[in-house]
Amino acid sequence: MPEAKPLYPIAGKRVWVAGHRGLVGSAVVRRLQYEDCEILIAPRQQIDLRQSDQVSNWIRDARPQAVVVAAARVGGIHANDTRPAEFLYDNLMIEANIIEAARQSRVEKLIFLGSSCIYPRLAPQPIPESALLTGPLEPTNEWYAIAKIAGIKLCQAYRKQYGCDYISAMPTNLYGPGDNFDVMQGHVIPALMSKIHRAKESGAETVEVWGSGRALREFLYVDDAADGIVHILKHYSDAEHVNLGTGDEITIRDLAKLMTEVIGFKGKLVFDTSKPDGTPRKVMEVERLRSMGWQAGTSLRTGLEQTYRWYVNHHLAEQRAIA
Repeated sequence: MPEAKPLYPIAGKRVWVAGHRGLVGSAVVRRLQYEDCEILIAPRQQIDLRQSDQVSNWIRDARPQAVVVAAARVGGIHANDTRPAEFLYDNLMIEANIIEAARQSRVEKLIFLGSSCIYPRLAPQPIPESALLTGPLEPTNEWYAIAKIAGIKLCQAYRKQYGCDYISAMPTNLYGPGDNFDVMQGHVIPALMSKIHRAKESGAETVEVWGSGRALREFLYVDDAADGIVHILKHYSDAEHVNLGTGDEITIRDLAKLMTEVIGFKGKLVFDTSKPDGTPRKVMEVERLRSMGWQAGTSLRTGLEQTYRWYVNHHLAEQRAIA
């Protein structure tokens, strides 16, 4: 079906993607190439997003009309648990600096990207947007979650006090080309993909998977996420954040099994129950997003196949070139 007339047309606009080198930001840049807009990026060598003066000066000179806040310090359970100060401080500084500088430079539209970890550990399932701040957070990623909640509230406060058209979207667990495949620092899909690939190449008989395998998760292919982000940017303008996901879920056990099929590993999966599962179940309610006329188009198997192809053809090739 043809796309409905947008509330905020981005044709002819200057759009800054903050965090353009990351998993989400790079996908948003790819998606925006299909729009008639000018894409702005701020190389890391030029600007430290944790420094307010650098951010203010850059926005003042670049004059973006719309901003996608995809910049963040991210990582899996281990990274969140062992580097809490970095995850809290860096993310608070990045989002606060960008949002305030955007106000100062009269940016027309801003979308802040959070995470599904903002919700309580035992939130109702599927998780509605209204579940925010209704219970304790998951301890293994509370630092990152608190920073993202602050970002949502900043957008709401700037809308209320200054009339800024700033909105927030909360993507579910993302994966895809450009992800962090470090076994200890990465999220579950890239870390597990790296482990299973290494096991296949070495001829190992087993692969260890953290946790019991019973935890339920929802996953969204990053290029679908980017398409959803652009859709929300164009079609939404309200204070409450919007969940961005598929509404589908899978156990970590079934996910690992599917990944062995995609990668071609014939060995056995061994689940280390001494390691944390994290939140027992996490799938998001996405009716608000669907009511805007959008839903994801990439199946989990297809997304994993495309991610593994990128991992082999790009990530591993780059690693070999460095070595």
